[in-house]
Amino acid sequence: MRLLKRASTLILRRGTYQSTWCKKDSLFRVHPSVSQALAEKKPVVALESTIITHGMPYPHNLSTAKEVEAIVRAEGATPATVAVIEGKVHVGLSSEELDCLASSKSSVKVSRRDLPYVISKGLTGGTTVSATMIAAHRAGIPVFVTGGIGGVHRDGENSLDISADLTELGRTSIAVVSAGVKSILDIGRTLEFLETQGVCVATYGLSKNFPAFFTPQSGFTSPYRVSNPEEAAALIASSLSLRLQSGVLLAVPIPEEHAAAGRQIEEAVQAALAQASAKCITGREVTPFILQKVNEITEGKSLQANIALIHNNARVGSQIACALSKHMIDRDVRSKSRHHGEPTSDSDSDIVVIGGINVDFIAKGKTKTLRFGQTNPGSVCQSFGGVGRNIADSLSRLGHKPLFISATGADSHSDAVLNYCKHMNTTAVARLEGQRTATYCAVITEGGELSLGLGDMDIHQHITEQYVSQFEKQILSATLVSLDGNIPVSTIDYVCSVAKKHHMNVWYEPTDSEKACKPFLSDAWKSLSYSSPNLAELCTMNKTLGVSTPKELPSSLEEVLSVAVALSRPLLEHLQCLVVTLGADGVLVCGEHDAGSVNLQPRKQIRRRKLCALHYPSLPLTSQELINVSGAGDSLAGALMAGILQGRDTDSCVRMGLMAAKLSLASPHPIAPMLTLESVDPSKIHWLAVPAQFGVTPLEWNSKLNTDRLCAL
Repeated sequence: MRLLKRASTLILRRGTYQSTWCKKDSLFRVHPSVSQALAEKKPVVALESTIITHGMPYPHNLSTAKEVEAIVRAEGATPATVAVIEGKVHVGLSSEELDCLASSKSSVKVSRRDLPYVISKGLTGGTTVSATMIAAHRAGIPVFVTGGIGGVHRDGENSLDISADLTELGRTSIAVVSAGVKSILDIGRTLEFLETQGVCVATYGLSKNFPAFFTPQSGFTSPYRVSNPEEAAALIASSLSLRLQSGVLLAVPIPEEHAAAGRQIEEAVQAALAQASAKCITGREVTPFILQKVNEITEGKSLQANIALIHNNARVGSQIACALSKHMIDRDVRSKSRHHGEPTSDSDSDIVVIGGINVDFIAKGKTKTLRFGQTNPGSVCQSFGGVGRNIADSLSRLGHKPLFISATGADSHSDAVLNYCKHMNTTAVARLEGQRTATYCAVITEGGELSLGLGDMDIHQHITEQYVSQFEKQILSATLVSLDGNIPVSTIDYVCSVAKKHHMNVWYEPTDSEKACKPFLSDAWKSLSYSSPNLAELCTMNKTLGVSTPKELPSSLEEVLSVAVALSRPLLEHLQCLVVTLGADGVLVCGEHDAGSVNLQPRKQIRRRKLCALHYPSLPLTSQELINVSGAGDSLAGALMAGILQGRDTDSCVRMGLMAAKLSLASPHPIAPMLTLESVDPSKIHWLAVPAQFGVTPLEWNSKLNTDRLCAL
């Protein structure tokens, strides 16, 4: 978001104020390797931890956990073992955390119902299937591998002893890969209960036989079958796309070479069940007791079979996760059709825009000042913004077809904003499961001054170099590429490296004074062609390069122009042009001198140039006309880009930008819906008549435009 306000006043920016819900205060901890894989849209496999804390004796539990993680990695996925450690839910564990968890004698068993208590007490424990599903889904992991799920216990119709795993599968959208359910349960009623919960169940392999953990056949069949990772991935992708809010259960039979001991193990299970009944062992204590007794009776054969099926599940689950990742990329990233609207051709895009997309909530008071701690009269409206989205929207309304690369969550906010953007090409907007669409709330006074802003912008970090690189062909064919400061530094560096290699033109929109430094942290900035900072952002750029800047921003127009000119000069050693936005004082266009003006047209090669600056006052606007200040700068930038792409002269480009900004300021939306090429086209507007609308005579306005505007740099 860019504002046309005085440089000395507070500039409202996307992401300037962050929500108090930051990651370090969250109850969830995502391991860096997991978060990086998710950000890069690489396959991740969630793993439970009760098998570590309660399923196997030490040290078999530790070695099995590490072996399973190694199998996941060998198949090309990232393992994410889930556990609660000192009251924090960890998605992904370090080697040291695995060691501590495996050797701990005080770890508790954590299901959905236990999470609040365990967290409130700061305890450590292994997560069951249900708790692991919750954590994995929240982190955005679609595939979870376990040994076997819980089910309806025998005599469950009387005792109502039904595992929380089943209800969790009915309300959490995640695929669970398991070896079916243990034979100690009522498998028939378990399958019936899963049907009632709306859970899609399929056996993985050559038949529909539903496995019973230690044996490949339970006497029951699954409703469906998938024969390979690709079929399983297609099934999961369909479930996620339908947003049914229920999971998928993929039952993987134990490998045949280990199934031979199944009958002996089954007999041991029956004996252990009888002992459990005699000792009145019930509830959550039944399974650990049965497993221990069965291991004793079979002299370790059940443990070997248990480990074998877990290894097999991990292998199959990882292959499915990899296939799902490829499937989602092929469908959502490489698809040539829009998310909404008619298909479009990427070859039609003369500009690529990479940046943020937000849902905005603007609360405007009805008084000059707002009192904190009490309710103030005002109005609240929802709009759709984000610097990248605003620029792409502006360009789309001005006759271009920009390819917009961004990311949203798979949530209701995403549905709303993409529906609003159906006039745009949103083919390259990734919708990420388990992530939140960026939201921004601004509280402003009656006069439009920012009082408070809150932003949830974490999703922007998912616009990664790896994701953007999939559109390199479109980027290389574009005349201009626009970047906003919300995207990661690595993504900016990547685009700049491509620009340097292929002599492309890149426009950098800094978004706020903190993010303005991103390209200038390395030599990446030398590959930029255009940028449109305000004075504070221009200072940040220079500071990052080690150039001296004023301690305080000036207030008078003469001083503002003087500082802006001085700070533009170092950057123009490499940039083609700088458009310094000065708020109510208009814009200062700096670049190559050409026939009494500044040359805005893309250059084909770097050369020594005579530099100059050109000042344009802003279009006057009354306080009654001012409605929304959230997109004026983006409208200006988008219209300038449109003018440049259309080969217009500098005056026409800037006039288009100023008029687009005026329309934005007078609209409740960041980009005015009435913005069209006709509404800002200088050749179709009688510009001498425009100032009369604001009580300024044509002669006075003409004088402002043409007197002493040009100065040498």
